[in-house]
Amino acid sequence: MAAHKPVEWVQAVITRFDEQLPIKVGHQNTHTKVSTEHNKECLINISKYKFSLVISGLTTILKNVNNMVSGQSKDCLRLDETMLVKQLLPEICHFIHTYREGHQHAAELRASASAVLFSLSCNNFNAVFSRISTRLQELTVCSEDNVDVHDIELMQYINVDCSKLKRLLQETVLKFRALKKPAQLAVINSLEKAFWNWVENYPDEFTMLYQRPQADMAEAAEKLFDLVDSFAESAKRKAAVWPLQIILLILCPEITHTISKDTVEDSKANKKLFLDSLRKALAGQGGSKQLMESAAIACVKLCKASTYINWEDHSTIFLLVQSIVMDLKALLFNPAKPFWRGTGSQNADVELMMDCFVSCFRINPHNNQHFKVCLAASSPSTFHFVLVNSLHRIITNSDLDWWPKIDAVYCYSGELRFMFSDTLNRVIQGVGTHAPLRMTPSLTFKGKMTTSLKFKEKATELDTRSYKCLLLALVKLIHADPKLMLHNPVKQAPEMQSSTAELITGLVQLVPLTNTTQLSQEAMEALLVLHQPLTIELWNPDAPIETFWDIRCFLFLFNYVQKYKNNKKN
Repeated sequence: MAAHKPVEWVQAVITRFDEQLPIKVGHQNTHTKVSTEHNKECLINISKYKFSLVISGLTTILKNVNNMVSGQSKDCLRLDETMLVKQLLPEICHFIHTYREGHQHAAELRASASAVLFSLSCNNFNAVFSRISTRLQELTVCSEDNVDVHDIELMQYINVDCSKLKRLLQETVLKFRALKKPAQLAVINSLEKAFWNWVENYPDEFTMLYQRPQADMAEAAEKLFDLVDSFAESAKRKAAVWPLQIILLILCPEITHTISKDTVEDSKANKKLFLDSLRKALAGQGGSKQLMESAAIACVKLCKASTYINWEDHSTIFLLVQSIVMDLKALLFNPAKPFWRGTGSQNADVELMMDCFVSCFRINPHNNQHFKVCLAASSPSTFHFVLVNSLHRIITNSDLDWWPKIDAVYCYSGELRFMFSDTLNRVIQGVGTHAPLRMTPSLTFKGKMTTSLKFKEKATELDTRSYKCLLLALVKLIHADPKLMLHNPVKQAPEMQSSTAELITGLVQLVPLTNTTQLSQEAMEALLVLHQPLTIELWNPDAPIETFWDIRCFLFLFNYVQKYKNNKKN
């Protein structure tokens, strides 16, 4: 039947998919979630053969959803594939750019719409590029100061390889000078994100750029650098453009080499002056906190980009990194004066510190001064959060051959176990349940227990939330690489068994917590990983089977005691 009536069959699948959307049925149970996922897989498979039918149907669904949420009404047209993509773009853009105050799915919708746009741009780049280019052209002749820059911002969500990034740079060079300031700033911000989309999705292309420099890429990047440099006539504007300027220099390997010399030709003098200004601002000699913060952002991006270049290529960029990395770490990882750009910047500051941490590890995994600072019990909890999440990123993202592996920091396993135990205590006390049951205290960290901050009084709600976030990150770290937490190279067998039991007991305590669903779920996943046969052998390599049964018996008794306490309390 499906072979003879493809239109009806495809429409039936789309209709069923539409009827099961959360916006139609509300809360989904397990059965409806499975059914929805099955329909999604069907539509993906069908789209390989009936792309136009599927896109047309999904576009209609999106328009109907937009009408339900925002009251907008649009017509649906059935045209060829290119026109269908162009028709779909406004609906996707609506979810990316429209923030619905109080809408519970706003962030999820934006993330999903961004992913759809990225996928669409893989095979339909010209349609998306045309929308961006058209908007840029419109804004070159616009006299208004308050302009809509949403279509320009599409640059940061699309799939770009080397040739597509060059097109974006060349298009921007042609139109940048004629744009109003808001549009110029939107271009500056969006191009920077487009660069990272390229590097992270096509790292081999970026690596090749430093083996075989491309004259047309360097030409476009240098022209835009000069245009942006002219735009940056004040300290505020300099702070806004420095992160993009460092990226534009990175795209010009030969120019970077040229300006490393003592004397340079006049056309390159502004690039050398830019690097000198960057170094001074980073060291606190720029006379402006805003410039110092922008210099930190730019230098982190320089360090991050350098990790995608093979050290065997002997690029000048590595000398540039070495000239700034000490000042950069001193600024970002100073527990006496934590890096903070003001209210609302906390998430961005944490992300910046994580990028710096991961980049420094990849540049030199044995230079661990900042590592020890982040581990210290006396450091701010933000430092601990940055450390744990950075380690998780190192474990889960190791695409390039020359990036060092996580085993370079296995020597800090004991400190990480202590951090887990200490944070667990804080969270358990904060949610008002029983404190974790410990086995024999770890001799190595007994002294540290006295230096750790204790719950002398009830934690504030903000404190508890902060420690829950840190604990969740630690549990994810155990899930990602259990070896990191189980490593015990210098301990005796009884101590190994004790520390392993304490780790597992802590995770077991998190499983029944009903008010922290994600933490409970991650704890279960971590326990499953810890109980894999090869991992069980690491519980105590000297006596793995005996340790396994001892801990299992202990957990049985532990759960019995906990249930008894709960029944007695009730």
